[in-house]
Amino acid sequence: MRNSHDIKIAPSILAADFSQLGKQVKQATEAGADSIHIDVMDGHFVPNISIGSMIVSSIRSWSDLPFEIHMMVSEPEKYIKDFVDAGANIITVHIEACKNIYQTINYIKQLGVKANIALNPPTAVSSIAEIITEVDGILVMTVNPGFGGQTFIKNMIKKVGDVNSIISSKSIQTEICVDGGITVENASQVARAGAKVLVAGSAIFSSNNSIVDSINNIRTAAHMGLE
Repeated sequence: MRNSHDIKIAPSILAADFSQLGKQVKQATEAGADSIHIDVMDGHFVPNISIGSMIVSSIRSWSDLPFEIHMMVSEPEKYIKDFVDAGANIITVHIEACKNIYQTINYIKQLGVKANIALNPPTAVSSIAEIITEVDGILVMTVNPGFGGQTFIKNMIKKVGDVNSIISSKSIQTEICVDGGITVENASQVARAGAKVLVAGSAIFSSNNSIVDSINNIRTAAHMGLE
């Protein structure tokens, strides 16, 4: 159900059944997902601990889609190469976690993968105004990071719009991603504000619908916001 509007759906496997992780990644791939979003948490930058590069390596063969590693970790530079070696195609680092964001983004690019920057809800959009031309994507957190299943923060719709304004003013192709509490109910709003990649976990893997129907429903709702 992909079309020219270019809305992408990235299922977050944090909400998947970890006892069937490979199979669930395969199901999401066959259901029309555009990428697989993998949350890495260290128990330091965020309260929880999730998965490491060995898990990414073990599920790599279940999908040919891009793997985006969302690094919710302190000092991400220490772990980036491990995830690239495990099969990552996109590395997203938090600007709040990097001592030198320029060096980190450069390092990711040198490893031959795409580089994204994530912003927590309290972080000002102005913090990325200069480096936005150096990255492939900006991930706007629409919940506070560290836990799945949280409620979408409505104020972040304006933030998405503000990031989109910077991108437009610089005439660049940087994609805006949104992550946190994304559902059929708010997909149209974030798409209208400028989001191109919608990360969804519970709304895909913990829905009453099938994975394919959940992905299609979110994509359809997002496209309605663009009409």
